[in-house]
Amino acid sequence: MSSSSSRLRIAIYISTYNAGQTLPLVLDRIPEAVKERVEEIFVIDNASPDNTYLIGVGYKSEKGLPNLNIYKNERNLGYGGSQKVAYRYAIERGYDVVVMLHGDAQYAPEKIAHLLEPFENGEADMVFGSRIAGLPLKGGMPLYRFLGNKCLTAVENYVLDWNLSEYHSGFRVFSCAALRQIPFQLCADDYHFDTEILVQFKLKGLRVIERPIPTYYGDEKSYVNVWRYGLDVLYAMLEYILHKKGIHRVAKFDIS
Repeated sequence: MSSSSSRLRIAIYISTYNAGQTLPLVLDRIPEAVKERVEEIFVIDNASPDNTYLIGVGYKSEKGLPNLNIYKNERNLGYGGSQKVAYRYAIERGYDVVVMLHGDAQYAPEKIAHLLEPFENGEADMVFGSRIAGLPLKGGMPLYRFLGNKCLTAVENYVLDWNLSEYHSGFRVFSCAALRQIPFQLCADDYHFDTEILVQFKLKGLRVIERPIPTYYGDEKSYVNVWRYGLDVLYAMLEYILHKKGIHRVAKFDIS
């Protein structure tokens, strides 16, 4: 990594729920150079009923990784709610950059350095890995998910007057300084948190960059109700329209 990146305090946040089988694989796949470079890797288990937390603790002990920490929410806060905990944690500890990576092994930890490059060059406030730009069907993305992603993205781009390849990737890197500028704590606790925080970045005029990434769909269980998720995203777009037209104030989109 460049000398610029050596001045960045970087943390990796791994979001987990019932990821006991896949968490060790994700941790193993983080390149050694990245493990040595980042200040902390922290796992937040969202009150999984399986043994995700204990497996994480055991992994830390077995591998002897001093910068790996394992936490568990006392109750399930939702996918978005758990992200809020993670970003507050990163901000409070003074990190410059926080990487968000899922613990289900659908995203490639090998690409972390690739997503960090725009921060090294001072070019981005947020970077996300785009599966849609990275041939997702070859990675096993179900056709219905691919088509749903494309349709929702088309609506979101139209409403927001943007041109992203997708809004729904769970592999993201944030500037903590940028996170401090938006009320992300007002975003949804559910899966459409990922869309709403992108809207906040758009409204604030922050720099968002996407980079193509490979993805992998195996036999891991998905906890996303795709129909509800789609309706939640569309409702968020309706809220944005009503807010922008001054018909109804929406606090999470009231960004001055």
